[in-house]
Parts: sequence; structure tokens; C-alpha cells
Amino acid sequence: MTAPEGRGIARQTDTFRILHVSTGNVCRSPITERLTRHALVDRLGDPLSGGLIVESAGTWGHEGAPMEANAEVVLADFGADATGFVGRELLDEHVIRADLVLTATRDHRAQVISMGHSAGLRTFTLKEFTRLVRAIDPATLPDARDEGVVERARALVRAAAALRGWLLAPTAEADEVYDPYGAPITFFRSIGDEINQALDPVVTALTGVQTPH
Repeated sequence: MTAPEGRGIARQTDTFRILHVSTGNVCRSPITERLTRHALVDRLGDPLSGGLIVESAGTWGHEGAPMEANAEVVLADFGADATGFVGRELLDEHVIRADLVLTATRDHRAQVISMGHSAGLRTFTLKEFTRLVRAIDPATLPDARDEGVVERARALVRAAAALRGWLLAPTAEADEVYDPYGAPITFFRSIGDEINQALDPVVTALTGVQTPH
């Protein structure tokens, strides 16, 4: 499933863009992008019909590069699709268009925020966002069935941003997803498991739909 390209860099009111950011955009962020899409398909059938668009880029992105072979193996383990992935360097327009930016590490988060574009209130590390989402009462969010997934997702980001200063990480490392680049497949798989576990409550909160069993 390929996300449609938006025209220009203006925000669209009928869509909600999730941007995953890592360093090279060949390992962590491709895995996170495609696992997010996979989880959304499980819950919604077609996320695009609900207005959710999932993308990724790298702060030192390998423009035009395929994802690492081990990343493809990890995605296959989860039944997720690696087809057609192309690496991208993180650009201003990606940040401007994004409604939620989820980064692999705190350094990536700082780099995104330093680009400006009022990115601070919608940029989190993945694990930070997971921690905040777990603390939000789903009943306080708009019902996706009544108001749509986009409205629910926007409310979730606002609620997470409001909680951030009150709910700190137990350790600095708790918000990091470490880089498996060049590592053996066993480490890639452990990173894939880590990402998948962090994404599950996030996608549930975004959609209001539990993991299908």
C-alpha cells in the first residue's frame, strides 16, 4: 500500500499523517512504518479510507535506497509488506505535513524539533508516545465511529503533548530504540519485537480498535 503524495506542503484537514524518523531510513523507520501500516490494516481494513497516511524518513536518509535485507526479514516475520520501499532524507516539507512525528531516539526528536515548523507539540520518540498513550483514558477521546479516526488521532496527540511534562521516562534509555544497522538478524528481530510492542497500544489508541485475535 503506497501513501498518496500530497500536493504542496499544506496540511489536509481530511487526513492524518504519521511520520516515522530514524537515521538512515533503511532499518528502524522502515520497520516502524510498515508495521504501523500492517497494524492499521488489521484494525481498519484500509487505513487510507480512514484518512491515516504513514510515512518515514531519515535525518541522514539514504535517498532512494532500499531497506536493509534484515529489515525485510523482520517485516516478513510479522506478515508485513516491505514491497516498494524507498529511503528518503528528512525534509522540511515532511515535518510540515506531519500531524504526528515518531522518532527512534531522543536525538532524532531533537533534530526534528530543531527544524522548526512548530514541531515540538507533535514530535515524540516512539516509546515516549507509547508511555503517554497508556496513561490516556480512551473514553476522553472522540469516538472514531462517530467523529472519524482523524479527529480521534488529533485529540490523542494533543492529550499526549499535555501529559509529557508530567509523565517522565524512568530512565533516559527507556525512550530509545537502538540502531540495528550492520547487526545480525537476531538483533534485528529483537528490535522488531520492541517496535511492534511499542506500536500496539499506539495503534489501538489511534483507531479505538483493539488488536484482532
